[in-house]
Amino acid sequence: MDIILDETVKKLILLFVLDQMEIPLTEDSIIDICTSRNDWLKYIDCKEALTQLIDVKFICKLDNEGIDSDPKDVRYSITIEGRNCLAHFFNRIRQHTREEIVNYAKQNRMVFKRSQEYVYEYFKNGDGSHTVVFRIKEPTLAQPMFEIRLKTTTRSAAVAAGRKWRKKAAQIYEYIFENLISDN
Repeated sequence: MDIILDETVKKLILLFVLDQMEIPLTEDSIIDICTSRNDWLKYIDCKEALTQLIDVKFICKLDNEGIDSDPKDVRYSITIEGRNCLAHFFNRIRQHTREEIVNYAKQNRMVFKRSQEYVYEYFKNGDGSHTVVFRIKEPTLAQPMFEIRLKTTTRSAAVAAGRKWRKKAAQIYEYIFENLISDN
């Protein structure tokens, strides 16, 4: 990044990213988007801006508050106050940076949605097989809205199934819902 950003612009960039992504994001996702995948902010600046924007209620935490909730599942979203602030001052973000953020959000929104909501994990069973647990998480629910377990013969089969899950979870959920739950 060629230009040194002032503290206000750093916060505005973070608000603009959340606004353009249009989905609640985990802290890891926010940092990944703003620092690793793009050079809009430095890591420490991103962490500080996030904390300060939460303190002034321009960003809110969407806690799961369930017994089994993982702190990494906490999602952050821009508030109405944050949108109002952004509406008044977004022009302080360089136009080129705004265009980059808009384009990045359009191209990657669904990737981040899938990575946060369509999750899987696997573990080895005593008999050498592996069990894969597929979940669809909803940011506002403490428990997953959908969970299914599948036994595979190998670790590589479990990993391959998990990769496919991220791409096909919505279709699988829709199929099961239509065939088991729907009154049609």
